Amino acid sequence: MLYTLAWRNIWRNKRRTLITAASVLSALLFALFTRSMQIGTYAKMVDNLVQAYTGYIQVQKKGYWENKDINQSFKVSDTLVDKISSILNVSAVVPRLEYFALASFELQAKGSAIIGIDPEKEEKLTHLKKWLRNGVFLSTDDNGVLIASKLAGYLKINVGDTIVLIGQGYHGVSAAGKFPVRGILRFPSPDLDGQMIYMSLPNCQEFFSAENRVTSLALNLNNPDELDRTKQLIDEIIRSHNLVAMPWQEMLVELVQYIKQDNASGLIMLAILYLVVAFGVFGTVVMMTSERIREFGIMVSIGMKKWKLAVVTLLEMLMLGVLGIFSGVIVSLPIIGYYYLHPVNYGGDMGELIEKFGFEPKMYFALQPDFYVGQSLIVALIVLCAACYPMIRIFKLKEIKAIHSRM
Repeated sequence: MLYTLAWRNIWRNKRRTLITAASVLSALLFALFTRSMQIGTYAKMVDNLVQAYTGYIQVQKKGYWENKDINQSFKVSDTLVDKISSILNVSAVVPRLEYFALASFELQAKGSAIIGIDPEKEEKLTHLKKWLRNGVFLSTDDNGVLIASKLAGYLKINVGDTIVLIGQGYHGVSAAGKFPVRGILRFPSPDLDGQMIYMSLPNCQEFFSAENRVTSLALNLNNPDELDRTKQLIDEIIRSHNLVAMPWQEMLVELVQYIKQDNASGLIMLAILYLVVAFGVFGTVVMMTSERIREFGIMVSIGMKKWKLAVVTLLEMLMLGVLGIFSGVIVSLPIIGYYYLHPVNYGGDMGELIEKFGFEPKMYFALQPDFYVGQSLIVALIVLCAACYPMIRIFKLKEIKAIHSRM
């Protein structure tokens, strides 16, 4: 009976019901849109660097990541690779030799990151071939190179031209050579797109005089959520080889710190939004309660228990909250879904400014159930807190005064 009474009550005044439900809908819609944008942007930043470069875990010589010195490279055995590959969560073990050299073409020159790869294994980790825009991909024993598009633009070099690389190899040996450009890669990360040069691993080892040596083994995981457990298993395998396993969070410290800082500021803004929304919902509830004081007084006077009347108002608010939350989710799904499939491109000066800070000039959105549930629960909590007001008014109600009330 109380449930039926509450349902009929909320539709006696359709305007009041729609106003309350709309305030809840607006709160949830803004919260979902803002949070989706934040989470989507963070996830894309991580994906751009982890999936396109570092991998989730790297096996390296102790101290290599701090100095990135080719003299801290190591010889890798098939036995070690097989043991790491046998871990269930490891989907790919990719050997790399990384160092730096001066890349030049005609009158242009720029310091670049040189990465020696096994093309077939690298494809399992970074899917490097999908970033190829011009030319052909490397083969295992290719003597050519792939060059990132921004670097190619700076050097004014194209597919078929010959690039000159000059640097220092293993144990100070001079490294110099000419390499034909096989293809142009275009990375979503401006940092990667402005400095990367890829060559086959044997060719890179020969160039740096580091035969059979690598600077890292980059690992891809089937389930990134099991990263800590997987790292423990790898540590047990490599402990006797004077090697360390570094998760991406330790390699990309600046990115992790930026995400934490930006996420904290985003949560503060979200809290301010919820505070504004809470006042809006509470104001609507106060207006609704004031309009019904005379009604409450009459119902208590003719014999309805105050606790039953309080339960009815609580059920009314719960129904309005559910209606607003459900409507907010339904309205937000196509909006967020559209931007999830079609990220927003920053153009003009804004896009250039974002690129200068080393980020892709796009706004990405996330579409995942957990933040829908989280934001819906927060809005539901706001509605429940607002529902306390009419319940308190009912328990403090003076029947005679309420009946003679004009509001």
